[in-house]
Amino acid sequence: MTGVQTCALPIWTFYKMKSKAIVTLTDSNYFELLLELISSIKKHKESDNVSICVLDAGLDEKQIEILKSKTDIIKKAKWDIQVPSYKVAGREWLKSQVSRAFLPDYFPDFEKYLWIDCDAWVNSWDSVELYFKACENGKLGITQTIGAGYRILTRVQWILGKFAVIKSQNYKHAKKSGFSESTARKIAFAPHLNIGVFSLEKKSKCWKLWQEILSKALASGGVFGSEGLAINIAVYDKNVDAEFLPLYCNWIASNVLPKFDIEKETFVEPYLPHNKIGIMHLAAGLWKNNKDMRTNKDVKVTIQTIQGSELQKSLRYGKV
Repeated sequence: MTGVQTCALPIWTFYKMKSKAIVTLTDSNYFELLLELISSIKKHKESDNVSICVLDAGLDEKQIEILKSKTDIIKKAKWDIQVPSYKVAGREWLKSQVSRAFLPDYFPDFEKYLWIDCDAWVNSWDSVELYFKACENGKLGITQTIGAGYRILTRVQWILGKFAVIKSQNYKHAKKSGFSESTARKIAFAPHLNIGVFSLEKKSKCWKLWQEILSKALASGGVFGSEGLAINIAVYDKNVDAEFLPLYCNWIASNVLPKFDIEKETFVEPYLPHNKIGIMHLAAGLWKNNKDMRTNKDVKVTIQTIQGSELQKSLRYGKV
């Protein structure tokens, strides 16, 4: 017998050989953002060792066909915790508020998970590696929304010019969702944890606790923001072990705009030492003339450069 025989491994065997997964979720409205996130991941050679998994919360058949060649696994998002229909009102994308707490159930063949919201994109692979490192030994890898440039941490109402009534969104959300006064106070002024980017190991005990707290939040409160409330309670009240990563690992541009390094052609933190933005997150949107950059790729904002000039730029991946 002459020649060389080759045997191609089936796709499912290939992705099972990978131990890490980047997971996201979208509906048809954010499909273009999802494609940009995937492109930003695949730009980095290191992504060859990571599976890309998508939870479908309302994609059409054509969009799913496009994704099949760009991702490893696509699963239909479910209501993993039953939510009354009046709280959903047809907004299937709200499944993201529930399903991200059940990633090992959807994708059981991985050891580590990195969730990235579809309105975010990877600018530096170093941050991806930090998240996968951060979740070792059962820890939660996550970023606190506090740091250089944050000018307002909570709202204050002044009475008679000298008395202050402090308003905490975390406190208000916790009370509306049926949690105790003690729990609400513990998270009231703790630095908010943004759940749009996080990492966990499959074996982490955090999953079960998060799910239990989320179930309680959904029973009494609204759906939107419930998963974030639950993870803040898990960390600040139930003492889940967390590894807090730098702001550039989940840079929420609506809080503080980045700067741009013309020489290196990349977005950086606006303050010294101008660390490179790892993951750019467009949470809450960037608005101009009542248009949101997330849904209108033509929207640009004024960005300062570290060289001292100003540019009109989009913060979406691949846009100028």
